Amino acid sequence: MMELKKVALHHLHLELGAKMVEFAGFEMPVRYTSDKDEHMKVREGVGVFDVSHMGEFLIKGDKALDLIQKVVSNDADALHIGKVQYAYLPNDQGGVVDDLLVYRLDEQEYMLVVNASNIDKDWNWIQKNNDLGAEMTNISEQTSLFAVQGPKAAEAMQSLTAVDLSAMKYYTFERAEFAGVRDLIISATGYTGAGGFEIYVPNTEAEKVWKAIFEAGKPFGIQPIGLGARDTLRLEKGYCLYGNDIDDQTCPLEAGLGWVTKFNKDFINSESLKNKKAAGVPRRLIGFLMIDRGIPRSHYPVVNESGEYLGEVSSGSLSPVLNVGIGLAYLPQAYTQPDTEIYIRIRDKNLKAKVVKLPFV
Repeated sequence: MMELKKVALHHLHLELGAKMVEFAGFEMPVRYTSDKDEHMKVREGVGVFDVSHMGEFLIKGDKALDLIQKVVSNDADALHIGKVQYAYLPNDQGGVVDDLLVYRLDEQEYMLVVNASNIDKDWNWIQKNNDLGAEMTNISEQTSLFAVQGPKAAEAMQSLTAVDLSAMKYYTFERAEFAGVRDLIISATGYTGAGGFEIYVPNTEAEKVWKAIFEAGKPFGIQPIGLGARDTLRLEKGYCLYGNDIDDQTCPLEAGLGWVTKFNKDFINSESLKNKKAAGVPRRLIGFLMIDRGIPRSHYPVVNESGEYLGEVSSGSLSPVLNVGIGLAYLPQAYTQPDTEIYIRIRDKNLKAKVVKLPFV
């Protein structure tokens, strides 16, 4: 049995009474109070996730952009300094190695932010394809990441920095002083769809910054938030979770990632993806809403009115905002139009649901 990795502030989460679980090889806080309370806190106010388990790679030098253009689906040439891009790493079999964020830090320096469960896999994949001589550094184990999310995030954090947080555009970042620590990355990104910021902090300053965030946020009712609410928040927005909705076997075009697949350049497996796009994909990732009462979960079968198997739920839960079961599933094209009736098999019963346009909230 492998020992679980711990984030820098593991001791603080225990002090805060978090329920800890195994996630992506780390021992992580899944909740502090209840998933529903934490979810609503982020949708309506402000909450903080410690997502320091995420991975960060620096790619530098005059070949940095060339390497990124080769391994990443999106067009990083369009990035200016201070801009962030969502993308994925295609594999050579037509699937997805991982989805990630690409930051342009400087003329010849980029940061890639990858999923915790894929840190080693992604590093090895990029390194294997780095026949260009770009300089790569894995800073994952020295870096903490705090996601301050919710409609009150900018107001709650403004006292900690001279950057005008409310003026920051989505998917941009600033390198600035924050909570008395110089040169931190303050990024207007997040995985909740509720607005807010992600702060990249060296582990040595993590506790100082975390405590400052909670001090500044006290008048706004700030709370720590666990991975349970992170999952329901991202699901309400229809965001993919690697390992559930996308993986090594998933066609990114079926997953709705065509918008970050740029064919104005060559990248790994681009020719095959271009052909697939031209031919049209046989199935697509859709969102559905339960009509009958029931909570869909990952791997539950999806069937039609006659009970014929169509696919399975990739992610599902009760939506705390809508108070109804919601989910994502890959279905044949004939069943992907909004308002199409489908059935989710829950405990041997076929419960009615309908296809809806994403996001749910």
